[in-house]
Amino acid sequence: MIRILIVDDHPVVREGLVAILEDDPEIEVSGTAGSASEAIAAAGRAQPDVVLLDLELPDRSGVEAIPQIMAAAPEARVIVLTAYDTDERVLGAIRAGARGYLLKGVTGDEISRAVRAVWAGGSYLASRIAEKVLRQVRTPRPHAALTSRERAVLRLVADGFSSKQIATRLAIAERTVKFHVGSILNKLGAETRAQAVAEAARRGLL
Repeated sequence: MIRILIVDDHPVVREGLVAILEDDPEIEVSGTAGSASEAIAAAGRAQPDVVLLDLELPDRSGVEAIPQIMAAAPEARVIVLTAYDTDERVLGAIRAGARGYLLKGVTGDEISRAVRAVWAGGSYLASRIAEKVLRQVRTPRPHAALTSRERAVLRLVADGFSSKQIATRLAIAERTVKFHVGSILNKLGAETRAQAVAEAARRGLL
């Protein structure tokens, strides 16, 4: 039996995924979570085999949560299931440790195939995602440029402001700040905010 943790901030989506996956006799839904913090706690309790993870979560980005979930449940394999397919999010999730990447709207059969593939030790990328990864490998960009908004966020991060404080100063949602931070970390090849600030300083971006 493959035990799965479903993480999505929309209750209707979680309920739909539970209904789809529980129709599979080889899959058991061991829990659900609506935020990254809930997911980390649930992963620690349930020790699932596979985690289906949305990237848009209320308390932090899914990319940031991946290594924390894996630390809480070392045997778990993460499959991203999201509506977003930008290069930054795809590559960021894979670099963070995701073994699969699906886009919302896929069939229940494809989700089941992805679950079985990663549970067996492999990986599973939706065709559009695989094309993006191959394109990045063929045409590597050593230093992707930061957008003007990312630079603004980075300067405030360097000044020690929290995501909530940055959101207030820039008049944007805290969730948006966290997505910008995730993109900054990916572009700078950093795992933490401190590393991002240090790398940005080295490149003369601050």
